[in-house]
Amino acid sequence: MTSDYYPYSQFTRVWIPDPDDVWAAAEITRDYKEGESLLHLKLEDETPLDYPVGQKSNPLPFLRNPDILVGENDLTALSYLHEPAVLHNLRVRFLESNHIYTYCGIVLVAINPYEQLQIYGEEVINAYSGQNMGDMDPHIFAVAEEAYKQMGRDERNQSIIVSGESGAGKTVSAKYAMRFFATVGGSANDTNVEEKVLASSPIMEAIGNAKTTRNDNSSRFGKYIQIGFSRNFHIIGANMRTYLLEKSRVVFQAEDERNYHIFYQLCASATLPEFKDLGLTSAEAFTYTSLGENIFIEGVNDAEDLKKTREAFTLLGVKENSQSNIFKIMASILHLGNVEICSERDGESCHISKDDPHLQHFCRLLGVELQQMEQWLCRRKLATSSETYVKTMSSKQATNARDALAKHIYARMFDWIVEHINMSLQTSAKQHSFIGVLDIYGFETFEINSFEQFCINYANEKLQQQFNSHVFKLEQEEYMKEQIPWTLIDFYDNQPCIDLIEARLGVLDLLDEECKVPKGTDLNWAQKLYTQHGSRDQFQKPRMSNSSFIIIHFADKVEYQCEGFLEKNRDTVYEEQINILKASQFQLVADLFHEKGDAPSSKSSRVNVRPAKPTPRGPNKEHRKTVGHQFRSSLHLLMETLNATTPHYVRCIKPNDVKEAFSFDSRRAVQQLRACGVLETIRISAAGYPSRWTYPDFFSRYRVLMRKSDVTSSDKKQVCKNLLEILIKDPDMFQFGKTKIFFRAGQVAYLEKLRADKFRAACIKIQKTVRGWLQRVRYQKIQRLAVTLQRYGRGYLARRHAEFLRRTRAALVCQKQFRMVRDRRAFLRVRQAVVTIQAHARGMFTRRIYWEFLLHHKAMIIQRCVRGWLQRKKFRRARNAAIIIQCGFRRTHAKKELKQLKIEARSAQHLKNLNSGMENKIVQLQRKIDDQSKELRTQNEQLKVVNVGLGSEVNKLQKQLEQVRGQRGDSGQLTSLQEELERLRAELQEAHAHRKRLEEEHGSEKLDLQQRVKELETENSLLKSEKEELNQRIRQKEKISAEDGSSREVSLQKELDLERQRYQNQLKEFSRLEQRCENLKEELSLSKFHPGHRRNPSNQSSLESDSNYPSVSTSEVGDTEDAVQLVEELGVEKAAMDISLFMKLQKRVRELEQERKRLQSSVDKMEEVTKRRGSEAKSPTSERETADLAYDNLKRQELESENKKLKNDLNVLRKSISERAAQNNSSNELQDGYNVLLSQLRAANEELDARKEEVIILKTQIVSNAQRQEMNQQQSNNVPGVPEIPEDKDEAVRAYQGLTEAKRQQDSWYVNEDGELSLAYQGLKQVARLLEAQLQSQTRQHSDELEALHTQIELLKLDIEKKQEILNYTSSLSPEAQVEFSVQQEITRLTNDNLDLKELVEKLEKNERKLKKQLRIYMKKVQELEASQAAALSRRSRPELSRQVTVQRKEKDFEGMLEFYKEDEALLVKTLITDMKPGSVSATVPCLPAYILFMCIRHADYVNDDQKVESLLTSAINAIKKVLKKNSEDFETTSFWLANTSRLLHCLKQYSGDEAFMTQNTSKQNEHCLKNFDLAEYRQVLSDLSIQIYQQLIKVSEGTIQPMIVSAMLESESIPSLAGVKPMGYRNRSSSMDTEGGGPSSYTLEALIRQLGQFHSIMRDHGLDPEIVGQVVRQLFHCINAVTLNNLLLRKDVCSWSTGMQLRYNTSQMEEWLRANNLYQSKAAATLESIIQAAQLLQVKKKTSQDAEAICSLCSALTTQQIVKVLNLYTPLNEFEERVTVSFIRTIQNRLQERNDPLQLLVDTKHTFPVLFPYTPSALSLETLHIPASLGLDFLIRV
Repeated sequence: MTSDYYPYSQFTRVWIPDPDDVWAAAEITRDYKEGESLLHLKLEDETPLDYPVGQKSNPLPFLRNPDILVGENDLTALSYLHEPAVLHNLRVRFLESNHIYTYCGIVLVAINPYEQLQIYGEEVINAYSGQNMGDMDPHIFAVAEEAYKQMGRDERNQSIIVSGESGAGKTVSAKYAMRFFATVGGSANDTNVEEKVLASSPIMEAIGNAKTTRNDNSSRFGKYIQIGFSRNFHIIGANMRTYLLEKSRVVFQAEDERNYHIFYQLCASATLPEFKDLGLTSAEAFTYTSLGENIFIEGVNDAEDLKKTREAFTLLGVKENSQSNIFKIMASILHLGNVEICSERDGESCHISKDDPHLQHFCRLLGVELQQMEQWLCRRKLATSSETYVKTMSSKQATNARDALAKHIYARMFDWIVEHINMSLQTSAKQHSFIGVLDIYGFETFEINSFEQFCINYANEKLQQQFNSHVFKLEQEEYMKEQIPWTLIDFYDNQPCIDLIEARLGVLDLLDEECKVPKGTDLNWAQKLYTQHGSRDQFQKPRMSNSSFIIIHFADKVEYQCEGFLEKNRDTVYEEQINILKASQFQLVADLFHEKGDAPSSKSSRVNVRPAKPTPRGPNKEHRKTVGHQFRSSLHLLMETLNATTPHYVRCIKPNDVKEAFSFDSRRAVQQLRACGVLETIRISAAGYPSRWTYPDFFSRYRVLMRKSDVTSSDKKQVCKNLLEILIKDPDMFQFGKTKIFFRAGQVAYLEKLRADKFRAACIKIQKTVRGWLQRVRYQKIQRLAVTLQRYGRGYLARRHAEFLRRTRAALVCQKQFRMVRDRRAFLRVRQAVVTIQAHARGMFTRRIYWEFLLHHKAMIIQRCVRGWLQRKKFRRARNAAIIIQCGFRRTHAKKELKQLKIEARSAQHLKNLNSGMENKIVQLQRKIDDQSKELRTQNEQLKVVNVGLGSEVNKLQKQLEQVRGQRGDSGQLTSLQEELERLRAELQEAHAHRKRLEEEHGSEKLDLQQRVKELETENSLLKSEKEELNQRIRQKEKISAEDGSSREVSLQKELDLERQRYQNQLKEFSRLEQRCENLKEELSLSKFHPGHRRNPSNQSSLESDSNYPSVSTSEVGDTEDAVQLVEELGVEKAAMDISLFMKLQKRVRELEQERKRLQSSVDKMEEVTKRRGSEAKSPTSERETADLAYDNLKRQELESENKKLKNDLNVLRKSISERAAQNNSSNELQDGYNVLLSQLRAANEELDARKEEVIILKTQIVSNAQRQEMNQQQSNNVPGVPEIPEDKDEAVRAYQGLTEAKRQQDSWYVNEDGELSLAYQGLKQVARLLEAQLQSQTRQHSDELEALHTQIELLKLDIEKKQEILNYTSSLSPEAQVEFSVQQEITRLTNDNLDLKELVEKLEKNERKLKKQLRIYMKKVQELEASQAAALSRRSRPELSRQVTVQRKEKDFEGMLEFYKEDEALLVKTLITDMKPGSVSATVPCLPAYILFMCIRHADYVNDDQKVESLLTSAINAIKKVLKKNSEDFETTSFWLANTSRLLHCLKQYSGDEAFMTQNTSKQNEHCLKNFDLAEYRQVLSDLSIQIYQQLIKVSEGTIQPMIVSAMLESESIPSLAGVKPMGYRNRSSSMDTEGGGPSSYTLEALIRQLGQFHSIMRDHGLDPEIVGQVVRQLFHCINAVTLNNLLLRKDVCSWSTGMQLRYNTSQMEEWLRANNLYQSKAAATLESIIQAAQLLQVKKKTSQDAEAICSLCSALTTQQIVKVLNLYTPLNEFEERVTVSFIRTIQNRLQERNDPLQLLVDTKHTFPVLFPYTPSALSLETLHIPASLGLDFLIRV
């Protein structure tokens, strides 16, 4: 070490003893010099303290570790290893981080939190499974995984030793360890051994656990459970050994304690019917359960616990009868405790009342005699050498004997239950290895310590000795492996204390010897101990007592009270009582007390029975063994077992005595740490080289202390050596091993100080530079500001001067303008006055002349009016007379016309003319209105021109008048001029009046129009407001509905995903069960194998493969006849299996199709009858029948052409209707179009009826021909030949006539033979039927036409009435209203016509669909007949030719089908599936096998071969399953068949004929649709198979990338030199590292992304749908996220700022990969949200409340537990980072209380998103598909 470093200097922190907290923290305030007597300290509360220091009495205090090392997972990683450092580290981890587990070398320290923690779920087990022990945070699962891994790697048995005080959590820790083994090493078969092992826990807790003052569920016995494993490391069985049951608890409990749980469980369930005969009541009513005065445990339901106990008994195979007997025995013990023993007067005897109900219950439940038991409970036998006599017992003696009997019964029952548990856990399989879990009591010391505490502490001494030797051995192995010079480490050896107890004449020997003495007492035994061992160092005699002794154990001094030692060691019970129980009528009770020979037993509950008299039989060795001797023997056996295994230690610590959650009592903790050996481990480690670093870690951590040349050197090991030789001068302070550097205690702290000083110096230099740069920047900024201020100031002054100049100039301009305005105003005022005077003078003269002219004009007007009135009066009188004459004449003429009109009105033509006239009138009125408006405009213009002209004339006359006045002409001329002037004035006034009248008329009209416009505007505004209100309501409703719809859509989507996931999980479970069934079949076949040759049935493989799939049939699936036929073909067993599996898989489909099948059942049956008759008639046909069939085919072709013609006509009609509806020119045209449409539709219906009749005739002819063929099959040779069927139409007609003639001749020939009358009669009958049918059809047609005409007449009548009403109404209206009304009526009529036409179009479309459907049905039947005809022709033998003829095949189009023979099916499946390699079709079309299979299926459908379709699909599916099973770990093969299976599924959908799947098909693809079979059920089977393959693909890919995730995402340095390394403890150098195998593989992020890219390229090359590829990538990203986050939550070493930076960079690279491969839309990036937020959480500030609020809003994808866990695990990598305070974590917890997050901490890595296979049709045309010759499919025929 360097000479200038002394640890006890100023600011150094130390630990000093404290009476309350054991150790207190302090800081040195003044440098300490060697030899000083005082050390100046300062406590944490700033209190000064002078600490005395001496060489021996008061050594220097312990040094504290740096803050960076506080809270380490492993205590051995601390630089200073001593008691206060260990205690402080445990306290910080327990209280601040809530971590209950901590490593201490090879020991796992577990502190009981007294609270349920969510860290034991199955996801945590999966996270720890397969991990190295130092990689994850300390956990009981890590210890269990280490034991499991070493068992498999080292081929050596393992043991987990769990010890601790009562209430420290031993039982729970052992239970969790066994749960881990049961989960990881589950049984390989269905024996459920792991469940039975776990089921033993509630039973043992019920009969062996009780409530004590320290623990509510304290184990009152020790147990060692051996879990056996097979060679494949699956659990095959277990065995349990128990030690030292606390029998005294049965009869006595201290205050606030309880008896064993089973008694309270029975009392709580006493009301159950099956327990009524036990005679139990409340636990308070029984002595043995009420001594502790508290029969309840908070939070425990005894009745529910009994249910769990009974379920465990049932699972372990204990029958109900045996359970009932067990409960009877337990209840009898309670009744025995309530038996009242009454003392006699003499005090030497006692008796029991005969009516004691509890004694009666006791005897009844155990099946013993009441009288005998009553007698021997109060008496006993004494035997001497000569005689035997009975002696009475006092009440106290009888009570003790009763209690001893109760304890003995319970102990025997306990042993029996343990024995039967072991029997149920044993199997016949050979055990390869085992892992033992030892749950044993820890070191105990109480105020009064008796025999039980002595045995417990004796066992802990033995275990501590084994522990010390194991730790020493591991240290030695570590040094030897690293080739470090070995120096002897002195450690405490407790062999003297063990010798004191178990050696010859030790404590146990003297105790056994005293028990053999007839009158031995506890005091005599104590005196022998004082005499024999008084001089030993480990033995002491108390000063104030002669009945106790002290033994100095490794943990502490313990004083034992001798009272009761002998009695407990003897464990005596009277033989008379045992004999009564042996004679019980219940077999179980009798068997409990029968001895099992002289075989030694490891049980601790044996008894020593005192015989009444000597017997001639041999001595019973079992009775001579004391409890201490039995315990010593079983303990030796246990130590032999442990020494033969590799031990793993779990030390449970009880943090406080009040059972308060997360409360730490330092004094109690130190006491237990000393007792359990943790501090001894620390001391042994500290004695050598406790701190150990690998060379790379040391180089990475301390390279800041190296020179630049050393950092770049390639030899890291030599660089480390050079650095240490420079930094640490003392060579004994460190040693160089092969792979590690070993340091003495404190050296790592010194190196950390040097590293911190280096960083501090670097920080100061950085701060200096930064501060200088900041000051320079500040100066430059101030300089720039000053220059800017000056520039702006000067500019401001310049602008002020310019403003002054502008103001001066403006003042001059204003003065000039003001003066000018003032003078101009004066001039204008003078001029205005002169002009005004002149105007008034001239006006006065002009008005005088005007009044003169006005008087003359008025006189002329009066004269004119009088003359006009006289003339008008005369004219009116003459006109009235003329009108009267005209009216009379017109009336007579009108009467005549009215009669004529009434006659004409009755005719329809009149109405039509009327309508046409109305239309013409409407048009004329419209034109008249337009003409009037035009005339009005022209008159207005003319009036304006006249006015202008008159005005000009008036001015002209005024000028002339002035001239006349000026000339003063003669008066005559003046008079004429005046008259002319008056005439002109009159004309002018008349024009003005006419104009005024017109203006008034137009004004009124204008006012009306304006008023109407206003009304319309108001109405429009009201409508607009209503519209806005309605729109607003609609928007609100749409918004609400959109919100509801979105929420409903989200909920429905979630329900759909859950349902899909549930279905896929069930499918996954089904595949697993199917696999298990196959495995069982294989095992069964192997077990039945015998040597020699045995022939298997030839159809076995086919029967095994043809399962799970339904047959293809057009009839109902559940038909009875089909089911019977299936049973006959496959056999009873296979058919039953197939039908059951099929019904399970297709139950949902059948329920949906049940209604449809019910409706089609009658039609299907008729078709089946027709087919059956056709199949029966499939015999060799004659030439005549061939001609008939050819004629029928020809007729069907004609029908098809006619149907196509009808379709074209229908399209033409639709087109014409649409064009006429678009035009809407006039009602006449629409009426004509409607008539044309009706006529065409009527013609189409007639044509359709005729075609139907022809089809019926053809059917009857076919049936009659078939009947004739059956009747005259023998005479077919004499039938004349039939001409060939020509292709031309005329030739076809001639052939038809010839065929008819041949039929006629044949009929006449038949008439000439026997039976001619019957045949002729049948022919006439058929003709009569046809004629009758035609007559009926014509009659129906005629009646329909009559009805149509009647309805048309009615409609016309209604139309005439309506038009008459409209005419009457219009006649009463004004012309304008008539125009408006007629327009409205016309619009209404056109709208109705349009609606009628739409309805007609819809009806026509409906008829078209109906015709298409019928056409498809006829086409299908025609194809069936053609196929049968082709088959018949192919079977007919061809005549032999005399010469060789070459038949040339015409070129024909390929229809996209492949034909194969039935015998080639196996070869097809083998070539296309079984032997297919994905690489062999890599250069062809993707999914080529799927296309080939579908083309073969198409051909089988084309030829209507259902068996071929069924066989091919079933064979293909089974072959795919076998290939996947064979290549279960091959990603390429799995991806290849997933792509092909999904493509085959899409092809079955695309070509199914279902309109939903045909929307994207081409016309050619629609022609390739399946014709005969509905393969919907097989589509469901293929869908399920696709889901299974997808799950296998996910499993394979996850298994590939899972070992890479942690290393790539958390450990590899994607950003170089960012991560730091902290000191590591023992666990990182433990045996869990497979150093021999080269250590664990290290993967980088590039390797992980490369692997993902490889997966993606394989799936893309195989043609897998992009949606499925996206789902696979999303699932893999979820796995990456889950594994990464789980490891982050379970590893303290990676929860740092640098890891957050690395993790954020890694996730960004993963997102970039998604974008580069167009996978970002697959929701894969969203699965990384939680790990991204965890990385951000590691990087953000964690100090203030604002930081807490930011964290709460940031981490939305993380649960509250995960956020708190990350904050608790956050670890600074150097001293400049600060830890997260407890108050900050509490603030986060308070803010996140409102969240309803799940309690689960870890993410479920096995979660699988529900997969969805979207329908993606193929654009490939099947006829263009090319099959490579390399595939060897030459036997397939292109069709």
